Amino acid sequence: MADETPPDDDESNLLGDQEFRSTFGEDLAEALNLETWNPGVDPTAIMTRFQREVSTSVQKEDRMRQVIRTELLPRLAGRKRAPPESGVFRAYGKELATIHEGLLFPGNVVAVLGTSVSHESLPLGITQIGVAAVGYQGSAGTFSQRLFRKDLTAKDTNPLREAIDYIANRHNSKTVSHREILSRLAHRGIRTYAERAVLVDKVTAEWRIGQGNPFAHELLTGSGHLSLLKASLDVLERLVRDQQKFVFVSNAQMERGLLTLGLALDAGEYIIFETLERQSEQLLHSWRATDPRLPLAQKFVQTYGKDVLLGVFRVSGRTAPRLFYAHREHVHLAARVAMADSVLRLEKSYPLLLDVAELTCRSVFGEDGFEGLVQDAYAQAGAHLQYLLERESRR
Repeated sequence: MADETPPDDDESNLLGDQEFRSTFGEDLAEALNLETWNPGVDPTAIMTRFQREVSTSVQKEDRMRQVIRTELLPRLAGRKRAPPESGVFRAYGKELATIHEGLLFPGNVVAVLGTSVSHESLPLGITQIGVAAVGYQGSAGTFSQRLFRKDLTAKDTNPLREAIDYIANRHNSKTVSHREILSRLAHRGIRTYAERAVLVDKVTAEWRIGQGNPFAHELLTGSGHLSLLKASLDVLERLVRDQQKFVFVSNAQMERGLLTLGLALDAGEYIIFETLERQSEQLLHSWRATDPRLPLAQKFVQTYGKDVLLGVFRVSGRTAPRLFYAHREHVHLAARVAMADSVLRLEKSYPLLLDVAELTCRSVFGEDGFEGLVQDAYAQAGAHLQYLLERESRR
């Protein structure tokens, strides 16, 4: 497993007081001084401060938008090392209507999204992962997996020795850290892999929509597990090499520089910016040369990173731009597929099918139903509430 130190614990990522002041406009010591805090709640003062701060920030963004639109957007296509597809483009209403009638509404586009919920107690940890695939002709399937984490200790014929080993194992900080790593693996790594695997292997629609970066961090790193890395690269290779007709849309504040360019777009415009090769290589650059995952990930990035393009689209001047990822052979149609689905819910400007897939996941694999099954199982085992955390028992 590679050394993946959390950023907060890496001294090279620690910021000084000057950085805090330049970011927040006040000294950290002043922010920590309770004498500068407001006693109680004054809604009028809070609202006044909010309005002032928001107004100042929005005005600054508006001024910047004009400069970006006039001076920078025309230069995107001629950037050094930019892909030949880069530039600013427009999708017209008639084109989006054609996609509605020919692809989206007939069910030729399917979105895939997953969710995960978990239960942790002293004797057992349970993680449920669910994935839903939906189109406008109905559900294309739901898929689920449940993982049961148990404390592993050597079996001992001496009951006292076994009890001591149990306590020592649970008290060991390395065991706790290992448990957290496995929990993240189940929650994010396996779920993200499953979304791509369902999209590639279980969906038959011509076009597929996913969420986030197709080359997600947890997949390119394998979340520290070689087996997950190998399985992920196999799925991603078939996605890029064979499927090609896909578009992934992000709802996160990633690539803030590109989103800033996106705010300069008018409704109906989109930018094709760069390939995923640079992003992925930056991720791998920090790995140890002896990491057994490195050659596999490097070969994949060098082979397929150049085939996936990153861009940003905007379907309304009143809503945020969205990042998208698509195969370079179909990038213009992919952008229009994402935009056509996003205009169906203009106030959010995000593919409606992804929202439907999320709602499907919550209804089928949501936390309430999951916790109900878990608590019933404990009751059937005669454990009742003794292994439930206080917050859970007070729900």
